[in-house]
Amino acid sequence: MSELNLRRPAVAGSFYAGDSKSLNIQIENCFLHKIGPGEIPLVSPKRENNIIGLISPHAGYMYSGPVAANGFYKIALDGKPDTIIILGPNHQGFGENVSIMAEGKWKTPLGELEIDEEMAEDILKNSKIIKNDKKAHQYEHSIEVQLPFIQYIFGKDIKFVPICMTRQDIDTDIEIAKSICSSVVDKNILIIASSDFTHYESQEYAENADKQAINAILEFNPKKLYDMIYHQNLTMCGPGPITAMLIACETLGAKKSELLKYATSGDVSGMYDQVVGYASLIVSK
Repeated sequence: MSELNLRRPAVAGSFYAGDSKSLNIQIENCFLHKIGPGEIPLVSPKRENNIIGLISPHAGYMYSGPVAANGFYKIALDGKPDTIIILGPNHQGFGENVSIMAEGKWKTPLGELEIDEEMAEDILKNSKIIKNDKKAHQYEHSIEVQLPFIQYIFGKDIKFVPICMTRQDIDTDIEIAKSICSSVVDKNILIIASSDFTHYESQEYAENADKQAINAILEFNPKKLYDMIYHQNLTMCGPGPITAMLIACETLGAKKSELLKYATSGDVSGMYDQVVGYASLIVSK
């Protein structure tokens, strides 16, 4: 494979440990953490195919890893999907408004994961707004930080599709959801929406604002979520990925969503003046 199609890690050694041994230990500690599920997951040998959506945070593992571990614990118990679609916000601003990397592999300290090129091409064909663009993914961390957890659980024999979103609005989200649903008929998939919640507010403010946002998600009510963002200045960074995931999952037969864990950076650091909120939720049939 051409080196041009190998996406190297941008935040290994900063957001998470930079070598495989340390990273495996770090992930295990996230599972065992008091904010985590409390035990290492055993992967189900049979795919139950009940969970089709996951909301997962994307900060440094020191802060959000234990919250993220709650979601990946449930994913492991549900068994390995064929392909994982990961939707993440574009913090860096590079590239197209909605960018898919349609071929190649992504590398982390735990090895390489291959892009599901067939599914990526189908999503491209079924969308008017998603563009094939590697630049948007080059330095963006929101998708990358999900991969070591996936590799820890399922190994390297699983494919994924990365979609990075600069534009986040309800019409864009609907279009992305439609293109995904048209491309995954009769396929065994999981859709991950990568997002953190309130940024740099007090613990009390973050907990209150994020509770309202989480309730909108649990109600499958994207309009309510966007109304909060516009009218209450909610500083969630991934409403687009969350909304596109919710709409797609509901179309694919999801009936319920469940909050597994909510915590803030203050719950880890002990500093509550300016916190970031993290939540792990699953969407299932």
